[in-house]
Amino acid sequence: MNFQELKKDAVIDVILCWNYTSWGGAQIYFLSIIKNSPANFRYTIVLPIQTKQDILDFFEPYGVNFVFLDINFQNEPKQGIREKVKRQMQRTFSEYEVYGKLKNMSLEKKVLHIESAPWQSWILLFFLSKMGNVFVTMHNALPPEVPKWRKKIWSKRLNLLLSRKKFHFFAANQNAIDSLKDYVSEVFQNKLILTRATINPAEIEGVNNKKIDICEIKKKHSIPVDKFIVLCVGQFIDRKGRWIYLETAKQILRTNKELFFVWLTPQLPDQNDLKKIESFELGDSFRLIKSENVGKTRDEILSFFKVADVFTLPSLWEGLPIAILEAMALGLPTVSTNLNAIPEAVIDGETGILVETGNAEQLKTAILRLYENEALRKKLAETGKSFVLDKFDERKMAEIVLENYEKCLLP
Repeated sequence: MNFQELKKDAVIDVILCWNYTSWGGAQIYFLSIIKNSPANFRYTIVLPIQTKQDILDFFEPYGVNFVFLDINFQNEPKQGIREKVKRQMQRTFSEYEVYGKLKNMSLEKKVLHIESAPWQSWILLFFLSKMGNVFVTMHNALPPEVPKWRKKIWSKRLNLLLSRKKFHFFAANQNAIDSLKDYVSEVFQNKLILTRATINPAEIEGVNNKKIDICEIKKKHSIPVDKFIVLCVGQFIDRKGRWIYLETAKQILRTNKELFFVWLTPQLPDQNDLKKIESFELGDSFRLIKSENVGKTRDEILSFFKVADVFTLPSLWEGLPIAILEAMALGLPTVSTNLNAIPEAVIDGETGILVETGNAEQLKTAILRLYENEALRKKLAETGKSFVLDKFDERKMAEIVLENYEKCLLP
């Protein structure tokens, strides 16, 4: 059945929920679903009260209702036993509040799509699925090297959840699904549904066809107008490969001052990280820019990509970052790491260049190769753009998601 042909008179209530304040691929994924929903879909978003207004601004034009949580879960990995225990306690308190808030929202005739890792938050998801239909989306693959005892525990948790009729499992890339094969019984394999991380072709086309004063944008943000710009976009955190990026910049700038490095991030780092940035001695050849200073709309953020000659994201652990898809769709030759789902978009030598994780020397070679070869930049830009616009269209993803929402509510 084509979703566009479904009846649009019955109201379908959907609750989207996450318990942290940062902006990332999950929020873009949810926003894509909302934007492509028929008028009979009504959305409520449950999220921490500490969430900044600029994130709420992305959703408000679509008439969503907000319900706020008091607790904000710090979802970044921690080092050290004490920090890990503290993080686990915070997760428990956060999930207890999420459960209480959602329980009061009467889930029986609604759809709940929650951002939560089922192998960790299985108790929360188990009890929520007793009250109504629960969807989760897995954005990252499970780690390849897991102790046998942990693997056994995760497998039991996942199979328990998948055995429940009202628990539904999406994956944002094929790599995530493949990583579950050793955990999930064959009986439940068909419950793993691919709903790719995607871009909005209309949004991308609008920016590609827009007359953008690139020189003016560069001057506004103190970016040289006459240098080769290497751009990275994402949270300035370890798993995004921030120190590899800066080490690569340091190595390149030793012999070539014609390149300039920019990192666009939703949140600036703390004082300790700022000191570490200074230790790379990049001087005026590196700019760390907060995204809200670039603009508050998606159009303004995407337009900023156009300042770059090359895009790179040297991630150490990812699913398939939306920023990579956006950069490729906007026509930027792209370098990233041969990791998890990234090769599903960045095909080495065809749609971009792949390097091994944590290898600054390889990243340096790839960037300089593109700097020195305009024909290669043009080729990768064109093939990468065509590939992403064809394979990662958010309308296709939303159709699959919405069909499953509707299907689970049928008598």
